Amino acid sequence: MKRKIQLILRYFHGSKRYFLCAAAASFVTTGLNAVTPQIFRFGIDKVLGGGGYPYLREHLWVLSLAIIGVAVLSGLFMFLTRACTARAGEDFARNMRNALFSHVQRLPMSWHDQNQTGDIIQRCTSDVEVIRNFVVTQFLEVFRTAFLVGISFAVMASMNRKLALVVLLFVPVVILYSAVFYRLIARRFTDADEAEGELSTVVQENATGVRVVRAFGREQYEMDRFREKNEAFAKLWIRLGTLSGLYWGVGDLITGLQVTAVVVLGAMEAVHGHMSVGEFVAFASYNAVLVWPVRGLGRILSDMSKAGVSFERVGYIIHGEEEAYGGLMSGRERADDTVPSNAPGQTGAEGIGSPNVSGGEKADDTVPSNISGQMSTESAIPAEAAGRPAPVLPGSTDIVFSHVSFAYEQGKQVLDDVSFTIPQGTTFGILGGTGSGKSTVVQLLTRLYELEEGTITLGGVDIRKFPLAWLRRHVGMVLQEPFLYSRTIRENIAASAPGSRMEEIRSAARTACVDRSIMNFADGYETLVGERGVTLSGGQRQRVAIARMLLQKASVMVFDDSLSAVDTQTDHEIRKALEEQQKDATVILISHRITTLMGADQILVLNQGRAQEMGTHEELIQRDGIYRQIYKIQMDREER
Repeated sequence: MKRKIQLILRYFHGSKRYFLCAAAASFVTTGLNAVTPQIFRFGIDKVLGGGGYPYLREHLWVLSLAIIGVAVLSGLFMFLTRACTARAGEDFARNMRNALFSHVQRLPMSWHDQNQTGDIIQRCTSDVEVIRNFVVTQFLEVFRTAFLVGISFAVMASMNRKLALVVLLFVPVVILYSAVFYRLIARRFTDADEAEGELSTVVQENATGVRVVRAFGREQYEMDRFREKNEAFAKLWIRLGTLSGLYWGVGDLITGLQVTAVVVLGAMEAVHGHMSVGEFVAFASYNAVLVWPVRGLGRILSDMSKAGVSFERVGYIIHGEEEAYGGLMSGRERADDTVPSNAPGQTGAEGIGSPNVSGGEKADDTVPSNISGQMSTESAIPAEAAGRPAPVLPGSTDIVFSHVSFAYEQGKQVLDDVSFTIPQGTTFGILGGTGSGKSTVVQLLTRLYELEEGTITLGGVDIRKFPLAWLRRHVGMVLQEPFLYSRTIRENIAASAPGSRMEEIRSAARTACVDRSIMNFADGYETLVGERGVTLSGGQRQRVAIARMLLQKASVMVFDDSLSAVDTQTDHEIRKALEEQQKDATVILISHRITTLMGADQILVLNQGRAQEMGTHEELIQRDGIYRQIYKIQMDREER
């Protein structure tokens, strides 16, 4: 409960005054609603009953005007309640959605591997809405109903204590009965909410993988899969609907008994002279006013089950441990990503965008314009946030893997005691079969996954001591399956450096051998790319992704099998352009195609997670090993 309250207060920033205004207006409305029955009582007993007030008896419109006036005031304050509630609710939900999205950006890849996209979307949308509705609307209604019960019972007791006691006896019955259903519905709603997340995942996967579905004729399979999830989802909500129907049916019975008891007993009290006709009418009015709010209180208590489940689901994301962006820090601490002017790998400030590292807050990554793209020999990386001096790099900024072992799952080793060195400014190739650990090498280098055994150093400094945002800025990556946004080609390329000029964008595109293809489109660089780049060919998507990485001007460039979808000639042209324009950068090439790796200064051959061979192309083909076997197979295939 404490964590839930803290979660609520965290996102009420900027909306507390609206919530307090809504609460105050709601209490005023409740008080005004308690006045109207007293006007009826006064009119019947004192005016129409002959108890005096001849002027009012002759001018009944005055009483009517009083009732209308109270109704108007009640309506105005109700409007104020609804308006303030809407503002407070939307501010609260907006703050929570922003925080959730920002937090998801900083959660480690291992967390994303364990959670389905559809379920994450469900938690960040539907569950946030359930929490918003409860916190801002239903939570306030609990206090308003308690206030209404208190003031109504006090007035009713002043008119007839015995009858008030009868009404009071029904209140705990309704609340207790609702509490029982609260527990029953809580379990059902948890299952239904999770089923909705699974259903969302099926739709999301089908929409993003529509080309695969069509290419392999999997439409019927996907429809059957959706029907299965939809059927399970529907059954769970039918059970919830049945429970809700039982709840409201029994509730109507209890309410009907309460109204009947008040009318019958109240009429008997009036006949026997224990209460006046006006008091009886007023008492019946108060009872009618109480019936639905008390029923609503029961409904709110039952809805607490939904809110409780949603709190747990959203809290699961919020309390997930973030990546340590400032080096060896805890996930909750933020690093000052300021990089001094002599930091390695800095490029000119022009065209370099500061990455958003924490929910809209940009790191202070100021870089003087006179810094070259080459790694400096006298450099320092800040670790102020970690509470220790910044590590100083030596003249050489080699990348060294020393006895590195890693497993995504317990007992399934992907890398096993791998050691190698990548000298600064060289081209390093990595060859290996599927599952040999090629991509894992660069994912560990950029700390998408945290190292388990061994060390990885840059210039002799453990990469875990570098600010994570700085490290990823200076190690550019192009993945085998590049992701493009549903924006223009220009925006996709400039995503790595938002402030880039058009000349810089086109220069990167020319290096990636995609400028000519882009200019053949009717809108050129302003051509809209479909979702995940579906309007471009595989080779075009890869080359646009390469251009995006080149614009980043990273000191270490990683090509993770990212030339696989281009022909051999284009592959050669891209590598030649890279050699001419990125002479100072360290290049890591991962590929199944030996022709892509032949020009590398060193080639590492991985086999089942172990470093099997290493050397130049000429050295490796002289050995009777895996590299030579693959080389012969590929050369024979090309000759055919």
